[in-house]
Amino acid sequence: MGSFPHIVEDCLGVLQVLSDGTVFRSKTIQFNLPVIHHQNSVDFKDAMFDKTHNLHLRIYKPASASNFPPNGRPHKLPIVVFIHGGGFCLGSRTWPTCHNSCLRFASGLNAVVIAPDYRLAPEHRLPAAMDDAASAMRWLQSQALGENGVSDAWLNSGEVDFDQVLVLGDSSGGNIAHHLAVRLGAGSTELAPVRVRGYVLLAPFFGGVVRTRSESGPSEALLNLDILDRYFVMVP
Repeated sequence: MGSFPHIVEDCLGVLQVLSDGTVFRSKTIQFNLPVIHHQNSVDFKDAMFDKTHNLHLRIYKPASASNFPPNGRPHKLPIVVFIHGGGFCLGSRTWPTCHNSCLRFASGLNAVVIAPDYRLAPEHRLPAAMDDAASAMRWLQSQALGENGVSDAWLNSGEVDFDQVLVLGDSSGGNIAHHLAVRLGAGSTELAPVRVRGYVLLAPFFGGVVRTRSESGPSEALLNLDILDRYFVMVP
């Protein structure tokens, strides 16, 4: 008789891989940091961007956007695409580490923030995550083009500037952002009229044979908000 499946990989009990290839993911994760609320200064909602793989993203928009500066001329909101981290195996747009950061970006930068999910390993091997990020960018392009059936009122109200897009990735999200930059290339018109003006990699995760000091550095709980507080000045 064969032995029962046993755990061969265990990540804090959140993700477990069994000897028969079965993957267990906890759906009841307890986070040590609270969800930040900005007293209704930022609205957010979820939308599907990939029906084939049932992938969603979260859109954040300042509730009282400063679209009319003192000179009276309207100012369109730039777009920040935030790609969450988690070693390609964990994470979601709904996790506090991602959600809190996106709230602060939207509030502090007076920008629309889009946080897409992507398929996770080991069930979905790379480059699935990179393909999903590219799919999210194509979804954004479809919004800019106002294609029938996919138009979102928040992005097609005339308040959003598709010519001012920044892609920001944290940890493995930084790796994904890097691959987006490589895939799209400098000055690419592939996403027109969407124009990506730059890429920001926050503590990007790049694997290698030799373990680096950063791999034993700050815990995932300290990423995102801790980095934002140290390197960005934002208005609460």
